Amino acid sequence: MLQSTGLINSDSSAAKQAKPCGGSSAHKSPGASGCSSSNTQAIAPDIQERIAKHPCYSEDAHHHYARLHVAVAPACNIQCNYCNRKYDCANESRPGVVSEVLTPEEAAHKALVIAGKIPQMTVLGIAGPGDPLANPEQTFRTFELVAEKAPDIKLCLSSNGLMLPDYIDRIKELKIDHVTLTINMIDPEIGEKIYPWVRFNRKRYKGLEGVKILHERQMESLDALREANILCKVNSVMIPGINDHHLAEVNELIRSKGAFLHNIMPLISAPEHGTHFGLTGQRGPTPKELKTVQDSCSGNMKMMRHCRQCRADAVGLLGEDRSQEFTKDKFLEMTPEYDLAKRQEVHEDIEKFTAEVKAAKAQVAASKKASGTKILVAVATKGNRLVNQHFGHAKEFQIFEVDGVEVKFVAHRKVDHYCQSGYGEEASLEHIIKAIGDCKGVLASKIGSCPQTELRKAGIEPFEAYDVIDKVALDFYEQYVQSTPLVGVSS
Repeated sequence: MLQSTGLINSDSSAAKQAKPCGGSSAHKSPGASGCSSSNTQAIAPDIQERIAKHPCYSEDAHHHYARLHVAVAPACNIQCNYCNRKYDCANESRPGVVSEVLTPEEAAHKALVIAGKIPQMTVLGIAGPGDPLANPEQTFRTFELVAEKAPDIKLCLSSNGLMLPDYIDRIKELKIDHVTLTINMIDPEIGEKIYPWVRFNRKRYKGLEGVKILHERQMESLDALREANILCKVNSVMIPGINDHHLAEVNELIRSKGAFLHNIMPLISAPEHGTHFGLTGQRGPTPKELKTVQDSCSGNMKMMRHCRQCRADAVGLLGEDRSQEFTKDKFLEMTPEYDLAKRQEVHEDIEKFTAEVKAAKAQVAASKKASGTKILVAVATKGNRLVNQHFGHAKEFQIFEVDGVEVKFVAHRKVDHYCQSGYGEEASLEHIIKAIGDCKGVLASKIGSCPQTELRKAGIEPFEAYDVIDKVALDFYEQYVQSTPLVGVSS
């Protein structure tokens, strides 16, 4: 067993507290930097301040801060072949899926309850289950109520962009500083394969005619957000054989129009989802195909790789969903305990802890040398950029690329629990090994003897530690290099 010694004390109070239970100039720097989502050095200080506590816009923040999505927008004005906005699907994690739709008053009450229960929750987002701007009254009323009671919570909006130009003044008035647009094409002929119809100005447009309207309005939306100095993230669903080779063009155009961040995410498609693509056999991309497209676009602008494609009622850190703790029948019985001073104290502890982590990373990196060879490692983590989770308890593994000096987040892989009621499930272990099969090591706070044996058989070295991910990954890399001849780049 390869070993690692701690640099961060696992009993530190900061770690315990943080544990989970622009004018155009604002966009030029990030867009031109060509940096990955984990490289924040090239981001202008004012932009860095704006994204520091937003788990979707900052890869660093997603290790520490949580989000809340409230489902107040059931109607939609376009149809996507990958969406059907199903209800009552508590065990399914897909965008647009919810268990219950809320009124603005219920949503605001829920936000205040969760802001007290989860003080590291910093963002309230409205992303569906339809389109927020196809439900403008419910959307803006929710934002008004939350802004009045909880001014420290960031307001975030996700939209297809069809109606955004009509509401840009209202968005500015409410100080909504982060907007996500879903843009899957800039060529309407490609879009025709994704969108059967678009409803605009009380009329339904089918086929190419509707897609052209959507495209024109999305371009207007990008321009409006840039002029309003609102940070814009663009989501693009990668659909093999339809828009996979087209996304580089999408990336280039949205960058030129001031988008801050590009999130290229995989199509989720299975027959049981009941979507058009699921029922017609359209497959999603493999992890390698997705990474290839993301890598090809990362030189143009900042690329988001930590997206979890959250439900429209998600609660908690990215990578976890605590929505079942706060169903309507439960949160309506709870009294909000929103305490701004307490929340600020928690955030200060997180900032202190992240400063310690940053210093630890710098200290370790200064003593290491790059070998020119890169490997992938899988990490079991509960957050806070720590290796702090038992292998058998992981629902996902975060994947990092390591070259001996830099430890760069590149992906996440969802898996089934290996440990079920204290026993290891053989089928789950096979699934885990397949999911992380391109990794040279798996880093966890504890790994049982049986999975260790099977991991080694698959060429994946188990590595136990409780410490900052960067330090553990670099320690693993150094010892792995000494014991194994490295050939090529693992990806």
